[in-house]
Amino acid sequence: MSETFRVAISPEAVADLRARLRQTRWPSASPVPGWAQGTPLSYTQSLCDYWAASYDFTAAEARLNRHPQFRASGIHFVHVRSARADAVPLLMTHGWPGSIVEFFDVIGPLSSSFHVVCPSLPGYGFSDAPTVAGWGVERVADAWADLMTHLGYARFVAQGHDWGTSVSTAIGLRHPSRVIGLHLVPPLVAPDPATFGSLTPVEQKALDDLAAAADGDGYSFVQATRPQTIGYGLVDSPAALCAWILEKFHAWTDGDALSRDQLLDNLMMYWLPGAGASASRLYWESFPAVQAIFRGDDPDAAPPVSVPVGCSIFPRENPRPSRRWAARRFTDIRYWGSPSRGGHFAAFEQPELFVEEVRACVSALLATE
Repeated sequence: MSETFRVAISPEAVADLRARLRQTRWPSASPVPGWAQGTPLSYTQSLCDYWAASYDFTAAEARLNRHPQFRASGIHFVHVRSARADAVPLLMTHGWPGSIVEFFDVIGPLSSSFHVVCPSLPGYGFSDAPTVAGWGVERVADAWADLMTHLGYARFVAQGHDWGTSVSTAIGLRHPSRVIGLHLVPPLVAPDPATFGSLTPVEQKALDDLAAAADGDGYSFVQATRPQTIGYGLVDSPAALCAWILEKFHAWTDGDALSRDQLLDNLMMYWLPGAGASASRLYWESFPAVQAIFRGDDPDAAPPVSVPVGCSIFPRENPRPSRRWAARRFTDIRYWGSPSRGGHFAAFEQPELFVEEVRACVSALLATE
């Protein structure tokens, strides 16, 4: 049975958070200007000052509860049923350092056509933190299939980005009869070396941007090897959590697309449940497999996906595979979208474009159902 759930921000939680923020022992400023050594001191102090003094926790609680939420079998999720009799079930999966908050501006518009289900990954938000090893992408995919069965959806579209791409792909591999198709933002594939002598300008730019971003990959290696160690700081210090997560929102978004309140609403989904360490552990479980896919040297690491697939490649996403690279793994691509704006957190940054992409993708998936 599902239990209804509401996010509660108690006065005690607010007082504790404010005290921790005001008692932060700050590091010295980086001698290098900008973001080259990580989140700048001035940026972090400014946002933490706002969090402590001006962030409206009552309004935040209302925003975090604007959609019906539930828990079942330790999984926290939003579930909004459409009024349409022919609505398609749509399962949307977030990643790190995001949360279901990323989808909050698109759930309403999408629910006019879809039954929308947005679960928090295990160890994220208000889902239970796994107490045993083994909760990698494949086990999450199985849990999502069970959740959709529990909600009465025999078949559905699995949509996702970041870890959600891997989870949705795993659903397509492990439960192909359950999916109408996948919507991946973007698909997870390696560049095809066979094309390197005939790269298009778009493909060359994608490779250049991927190489340029490599010096920001340290977070993934820390979380993939020592999530417990970094977890102490992420759970105990809101300033550390802020700096660790907001660096990626700066690097991966398409300009200043998000407000301070939006950024902090997402942070609250880590801070309130103390999810900094448990969320990091998905990297320990599954990041080696992601690396193997990107290396492209092991065919078993990226088995072919035969279920129908649609893909959206936002311009500030990284990586941005081309269709011919993706077609090596995804053998039935029905839709390929290239929106004009947006980065890694597309639903958060460009909700209207994201909704258009989902609708166009699902239309293409259903055209040959």
